[in-house]
This record gives sequence, structure tokens and C-alpha cells, in this order.
Amino acid sequence: MKDFLVRLDPARTNSIIDNAVVEGSFTGEQIGSHSFPCGSGMGVVSVYEKHYYRAGNRLTLTSIVYPDGGLSHVHLISGGGGEGFFRFDWGASDSFETTVEEALRPYMVY
Repeated sequence: MKDFLVRLDPARTNSIIDNAVVEGSFTGEQIGSHSFPCGSGMGVVSVYEKHYYRAGNRLTLTSIVYPDGGLSHVHLISGGGGEGFFRFDWGASDSFETTVEEALRPYMVY
């Protein structure tokens, strides 16, 4: 799970996330997206799916982006990795989140 702020509006933030997952990967796709009113702007929840060979299956990434005082708040949650009781995914879940984090790094507020 990752949580951070960026100096972009939610629409542009979501565009960058979508591009990083879908255009930046052969197996990445958006499963669905939902916009919702949030304060004076709009927030977006998007769910992505991508096949990771090292995990041996498909993982999901949920991104929640909403306006926060002139910035955008980004919350990322990945899951579905690994097999069996322990669900060990060889770091693929973290890698999925990091793909988006790296795409948004130039706009992050530290």
C-alpha cells in the first residue's frame, strides 16, 4: 500500500496512472473506473489488472485519487499475487505499485 500527494489535478493524475499501467505494459489493463464528487472536485477509483510471470498469475491494483487542498491525494493498493496458503508473490505486488509511484514521482510533494 502506498499513499502520497502530487502537484496535479485528479484528472491528470489518473491519466498518468492509466498510461503507466496500460500503455507501459503488454499485459496491463483497466478493469473499471468510477468518479465521485469530493469537496469542490471529483475523485476517481480505478482498478487495474496485470499478469506478472514471477508471481505466476494476475495482480490487481486499485488507485484512489481525490483532490486535497490544491493537490491530489493518491492511494494505491495491490493484491492477488502468489499462490497457495502463504500467497508469496516474489515482490510483484510492490512492483505494481512502484510502477505508478515512479510515473508520478516528478509531481510528488515531499
